[in-house]
Amino acid sequence: MIVEGRVIKLGDKIDTDVIIPAKHLKYTNPEYLAQHVFEPIDPEFYKKARGAVIVAGKVFGMGSSREQAAIAIKAAGIRAVVAESFARIFYRNAINNGLPVIICPGISREVAEGDWLRINIETGEAVINNVKKVMCKPITGMALEILKAGGLLEYLKKLKNY
Repeated sequence: MIVEGRVIKLGDKIDTDVIIPAKHLKYTNPEYLAQHVFEPIDPEFYKKARGAVIVAGKVFGMGSSREQAAIAIKAAGIRAVVAESFARIFYRNAINNGLPVIICPGISREVAEGDWLRINIETGEAVINNVKKVMCKPITGMALEILKAGGLLEYLKKLKNY
């Protein structure tokens, strides 16, 4: 499974309240949530998000365990989040919602805003600007199967058909 796109670079400790502020949590429509993703740091973020890959530092998705954070990122058109580390609950929420999240120690030192990043999530190989290779942690097992299905709900629907 290959994921690629233009890099939008973020820093360390990106909190779920920065990803989708609490005042928007009363809404469940993914398109609405997408329009407010990363609003505290860039109110126009959703306009440049489609087809991009977020690259971040350590502890991406820390804070409250709001599932809407992963939903908003995916609905905005972000193809994947690549970070040095993730908060566990965000990581699982992302996988369950079909958003690829790739752990890649040191990646934030290797890429710049606007670079092109291509990642094979099954092998962990990342290629920056079609030149530089970096190894990330591959996604395997059930997490990979859930991503391939498009999320946990779609994965479970396929199981039911057996």
